[in-house]
Amino acid sequence: MNLDGARVLVAGATGVLGGALTAELAGRGARPVLAGRDAARLVRAARAHAGAPTVVFDAYDPASCAGAVHGAALALGGLDAVVTAFGSVAFGQAAKTGDEVAEHLMAVNALAPAAFFRAALTCMEPGSLIAAVTGVVAYVPQAGMADYSASKAALSAWLHATRREARAAGIRVLDVQPGHVETGFAERCVAGTAPPMPPGDDPRRVVAAMADAMASDAESLRTAPDGTLVSERRAR
Repeated sequence: MNLDGARVLVAGATGVLGGALTAELAGRGARPVLAGRDAARLVRAARAHAGAPTVVFDAYDPASCAGAVHGAALALGGLDAVVTAFGSVAFGQAAKTGDEVAEHLMAVNALAPAAFFRAALTCMEPGSLIAAVTGVVAYVPQAGMADYSASKAALSAWLHATRREARAAGIRVLDVQPGHVETGFAERCVAGTAPPMPPGDDPRRVVAAMADAMASDAESLRTAPDGTLVSERRAR
């Protein structure tokens, strides 16, 4: 995909990682649409991107996620990529995690991104892309984060299955699975307390690798054991 001129919806654009990705893509010539839940924050964020269009969504309302896709496509006359970079995290032993927390994590981390992508798949042209940040827990579930790991693994499995369908339509699916990234995410958990963690990766390095993966037709991006970000052109 040629990012120069590409019309890209970034869901979670007011967050640390989503904001960094929006800036990275805009720096490469892309035309972003910023999506988030707080209209005022979206307006402030859009000022850094020459008044880029904004759309509001509620991760608890799948219809609003689909509506954000259609609104973004209307604003730019179509979309070449839809990227989700939002989510919630919780910590604690599985036996002590309340059902309401588990439901929240699944709704925000799996069902909401899937709603974005279902809408995108119905209106995007061959050569376009859907991409999600799932994280290392999608394939290495962590103790003390069972429900969070499960929600991210669910989204990754959904992407994996959908990839096979999307290939036939000429639409690429990118699963981004970095290790711990220094976004302050753990301090904003919805339940529990984060355990001690080593320093996370620089968000700017991660989003640069994401943009490279989008441009190079990769289908997966992971953090290797040595800390490098490795992309694969053809995921399973």
